[in-house]
Amino acid sequence: MTNHLTHFDDSGQAHMVDVSAKEQTHRRAVANGRITMQPDTFAKLSQGDAKKGDVLGVARLAGIMAAKQTGALIPLCHAIPLTRVTVEFVTDATTSSVTCTATSETVGRTGVEMEALTAASIALLTIYDMLKAIDRGMVIDGVKLLEKHGGKSGSWVAETL
Repeated sequence: MTNHLTHFDDSGQAHMVDVSAKEQTHRRAVANGRITMQPDTFAKLSQGDAKKGDVLGVARLAGIMAAKQTGALIPLCHAIPLTRVTVEFVTDATTSSVTCTATSETVGRTGVEMEALTAASIALLTIYDMLKAIDRGMVIDGVKLLEKHGGKSGSWVAETL
């Protein structure tokens, strides 16, 4: 793991990293996060009774679309050709929460961590947007990278607590 910040040049100016000399490899990243809500809100989500329709279906599409736009959203991110993006949800009635896990893949010269993190974040924000009329106190937390694979640095998997 490098100890220097690659998005700054020798004089401290921000720049986009030159990846032209890197090898193209299969790269994959997985990120997740959670949204917690009131039990009544969770019941509406689970039963499909939300006024705006299929909340998780819309959130899944929003996450996929967001991953594809990461290079336009984050100033120094490369726009990369994604080969696959998945957004999955696990609902938990005991905590009235939804966990979103996003996976992004490419064959390229730079990683897809930001795409996975963006997909998870936007999917969770979409759930919030679609349910905020009945629960403005929902909490999004724990958005994090779980693993990344490929490239010169190889694989990294988050330590479990």
